[in-house]
Amino acid sequence: MVGAPQRQGFGLPPWLERGLADLFPNGRGGDPDQIMGARLAEAEQAGRPLRIKLGIDPTGSDIHLGHSILFRKLRAFQDAGHTAVLIIGDFTARIGDPSGKSATRVQLGADAVDANAATYLAQLGQGQPPEHALLDFQTPGRLEVRRNSEWLAGLDLAKVIELLGTATVGQMLAKEEFANRYSSGTPISLHEFLYPLLQGYDSVAVRSDLELGGTDQKFNVAMGRDLQRHFGQRPQFGALLPILPGLDGVQKMSKSLGNTVGLCDDPLSMYSKLEKLPDAVVDEYLTLLTGLNLTELPTGGRERQKAMALAITAGRHGQAAALAAQADAAALVAAGSGKAAGALGSAGTAEATVPEVSLAAVEFPIEAFALLRELGLCASGGEARRQIQGGAVRLDGDKLSDPLQAFAAAELDGKVLQLGKKTFRRLIGT
Repeated sequence: MVGAPQRQGFGLPPWLERGLADLFPNGRGGDPDQIMGARLAEAEQAGRPLRIKLGIDPTGSDIHLGHSILFRKLRAFQDAGHTAVLIIGDFTARIGDPSGKSATRVQLGADAVDANAATYLAQLGQGQPPEHALLDFQTPGRLEVRRNSEWLAGLDLAKVIELLGTATVGQMLAKEEFANRYSSGTPISLHEFLYPLLQGYDSVAVRSDLELGGTDQKFNVAMGRDLQRHFGQRPQFGALLPILPGLDGVQKMSKSLGNTVGLCDDPLSMYSKLEKLPDAVVDEYLTLLTGLNLTELPTGGRERQKAMALAITAGRHGQAAALAAQADAAALVAAGSGKAAGALGSAGTAEATVPEVSLAAVEFPIEAFALLRELGLCASGGEARRQIQGGAVRLDGDKLSDPLQAFAAAELDGKVLQLGKKTFRRLIGT
């Protein structure tokens, strides 16, 4: 294992401390059950890698940059010689984590969970060399991928009753989401109380030394510590990372809010979104999503944003693709605003590598608002109308103003459709 100098703060190696919002317990002295630095030193002296747990419930099919913060930290542990234990919550996903929810979640079927899990692993880099993957799937001893149905599906009623006996109703209602729902009269199903207990039992099953989670997961991580004590194990540490704000710079990154950058976003889309990030959250993105030294970057404004956007895009797609995306974004914006002579091709389109989208499934003629909806650029026809009426939509640099303007397939083939300053698509005809 690679040693690292200690520094002020949590008293941890810089690679671990960077971006960390909370660590518990966080006592003083040399007790490896109370001091994470002491647990690290103990493991290094013994030549034993720590077991670092991260559980994910595959309740969706896409991973965005907000999710990737935890995986980046898990990768840092791998690179330091420790064992990442990635738990696919194929059993707990059928319940759904109540954290952050104001109502009972819809329970997923096993087939949906399995399909989502497969897409998650692909996005994390399964089958790819470590240098191109978010997690290292190939180096021996660095990764265990487990499904919690391995130990949860076989629990008998006696074991479930034992688990329920380790917590009180008062403890459960101390969880913010449960407390809010209880005080407002919103129903809480009994099976939801099982979720933190089952997630905590995951820590027992894999003998976790440390669990990673977001700041909204402290209750669940602490439950793992309690259950490890109950079953005679050394309790894990909890390391919590911030919830990443979305592209609006205010609300958390969430697909339902439409403010995400997906791991599967093409380089141009990723770079273009990030380059427009509000100044107030640029440093947070730099800290949580790059390894750049913030003191060596431009002090503010566009150059700092561009450095951030380039670094994050390069981390996902490679430096060459990120630099090409940066150049393409500049050409497209210049073309759209009419500021760059020569930035337009003969048909008025920007000569840049723009993600292509097929029109094969579109029924023509089609109105402008319906086109945006059918291509998935807007979630609804109403949103598409608002975007057009607000002047946010251009076709080959020309602003569209009428949501009802109709197009034939031949009129769109090869042209670039632009939504706002972040989204560009080259339309490919049937």
